[in-house]
Amino acid sequence: MSAHAGRLANSHVFFGTDGVRGRAFDEIDEVVAHALGRAANRALLAGNEAARWSVGRDTRESGPALARALVAGLRATGAEVIDLGIAPTPVVAFAAQRLDTAGAVVSASHNPWHDNGVKLFAAGGTKLSDAEQAAVAQCLDELRLTHGDRPSAAEIARRLDAAPAAGAVGAQAASPNELDRVLDAYEHSLRAAVDGRTLDGLHLVVDGANGASASLAPAALQRLGAQVTALFCEPDGRNINDGCGSVNPGTLGAAVLDVGADLGVAFDGDGDRMIAVDCEGQVIDGDRQMALFAVDLAERDLLAGDTLVATVMSNMGLRRAMSEAGIEVVTTAVGDRAVLEALEAGGHCLGGEQSGHVVFRHEATTGDGLRSAVHLADLVARRAAGDSALTSAELSLQAMQVAPQVLRNVPADPGPLADATQRAVDNIAAGAGPDVRVLVRASGTEPVIRIMVEAPTEREAMDLSDRLTDVIVEGVGAAGTA
Repeated sequence: MSAHAGRLANSHVFFGTDGVRGRAFDEIDEVVAHALGRAANRALLAGNEAARWSVGRDTRESGPALARALVAGLRATGAEVIDLGIAPTPVVAFAAQRLDTAGAVVSASHNPWHDNGVKLFAAGGTKLSDAEQAAVAQCLDELRLTHGDRPSAAEIARRLDAAPAAGAVGAQAASPNELDRVLDAYEHSLRAAVDGRTLDGLHLVVDGANGASASLAPAALQRLGAQVTALFCEPDGRNINDGCGSVNPGTLGAAVLDVGADLGVAFDGDGDRMIAVDCEGQVIDGDRQMALFAVDLAERDLLAGDTLVATVMSNMGLRRAMSEAGIEVVTTAVGDRAVLEALEAGGHCLGGEQSGHVVFRHEATTGDGLRSAVHLADLVARRAAGDSALTSAELSLQAMQVAPQVLRNVPADPGPLADATQRAVDNIAAGAGPDVRVLVRASGTEPVIRIMVEAPTEREAMDLSDRLTDVIVEGVGAAGTA
């Protein structure tokens, strides 16, 4: 977790490596969103008379009101705003890069509908650095703590009433032509990523998570030539991530088997993650995707430095598979920002996380679920047509052998564990066998302690994670685990 992640002063708002997130209209309301708009523009684009922002949102019920407040805050400090309406996070980052703006997305990613938040991108669509994140957090705290500088909820409502509606054509909104140009350029980048090949003959099941990708992803994959069966692509404001999407791939797997599809792909609420399901209904997580992509790119001499970037959360099976393929693995702290920093520092082109957040850095500034889906579908199509005629299930099975891994979350306020609790955790980890890997860390996106245990057997991993969970629950006084 970044040193700057945690609760904002005098607030229940969680500011982590992925932006601000909390309960909509409780922890994240119009006042917070308006202040964040002002803080972000001051901290990131201070002194820039031509400050411009690309803004999008996912499909949550709270999205329009919070987006309007955010936009009003940006404009209150002199920024010009291009409102993209409902748009996946990677499309907003793409627009920021293409239009040379900063970027903001009103979304709580894979969280339930009642949460919301804001993700921020620096000018050009890149993730915030530690210094930039700290500057925004400090400015936001100052705005919310200084009584004379904090507008009331009534004043925010007045400003919202005076502002153009989100998505309307006007000074703060993308014109239909401008929005079409951004989307056309984005889809062109997807076609270019697979060298203009099509997905003809491939049957895909697409789970849009009732989120920001629900409209774009099925249509884009169809235009690439795939036959598409769409699931969870009818958002109503409250069904985002509800029993669907990348964190709930079970229904996708059943649908793939039911219709006899070649592959299934599921996105999270804001579209920056993708989890796939093979033709036999088995999950292809981010680790397995990276194993497939890395070997394929290396075989075509396209993997820069024959190196993959992965986090400490990636399964040790990925490292073994990469070692056997002659591919080096650079390991980072958890978080897509850490992955991106390592990609930039080493000039590498591929990295990601087990959660399905995969970055093709030579193509995009951030993780992109639809881009990953296109690459995976293209790989499946090419291998099915080759001499070996492999199915997606056979490809996935060949990619890597997974070591047993158990993941647990313990609710807790952000920050380090108490010394006594940390010592107990360290003692348990030190007493584990040489083939056991233990990782205990505070989340950078929500107030929980994450526990990861890998061991030679599932039983060993479960027993060790149970012991660690008991110690941490007792140490933090948590009511239970999630």
